Amino acid sequence: MKKGKIVIIDYGMGNLGSIQNILRHVGADSIVSSLPSDIESADKLILSGVGAFDSAVKKIHDMALLSVLSEQVLENKIPILGICLGMQLFTTKSEEGELPGFGWIEGKTVKFRFDTELQKLKIPHMGWNIVHPRKESKLFHNMPEGPRFYFVHSYHVLCKNQEDVLCVTHYGYDFGSAIEKDNIYGTQFHPEKSHKFGMQLVKNFTELV
Repeated sequence: MKKGKIVIIDYGMGNLGSIQNILRHVGADSIVSSLPSDIESADKLILSGVGAFDSAVKKIHDMALLSVLSEQVLENKIPILGICLGMQLFTTKSEEGELPGFGWIEGKTVKFRFDTELQKLKIPHMGWNIVHPRKESKLFHNMPEGPRFYFVHSYHVLCKNQEDVLCVTHYGYDFGSAIEKDNIYGTQFHPEKSHKFGMQLVKNFTELV
């Protein structure tokens, strides 16, 4: 299947090479770019990120990328996959910072809170964990049984609308580990570090029509 032009957005935060490697592994061509012209001509977009929420928002604004991203995603309905911090940027705000997020997903990004001694798990949540899909999704087409993905994060997304929650994962309590709203997809986990499960998810994203 023709996978079109996939643009991995380079705003200076995240290991973009590993994402490009897994795309190459599933037979998809991609470019890493911060040019608005590349974003405007993309058939699919990937926004990854590691680091602080406010730093990421500031970089996106300083590079004048939010308007072109919003036009592509909200008006032109180009599929976008947010990974880790990239997914958190889709929300309205984060407890980690003061600056507003993109507001594409109604909800906020919150820090793990454990109420009892028994629940006082290590933060960040790091390592492999099981992901439980809450609804049918093309992202999980032909997914191997018992999907497990690699996580490393201290904050997670709290969606206002439960229908936007694609998957939940348990770490002290159930939290939303993936989202889907129309053409907007996000994973709190790192598919590029998640072997066969990540490869299937990325392959499915590249084949979205």
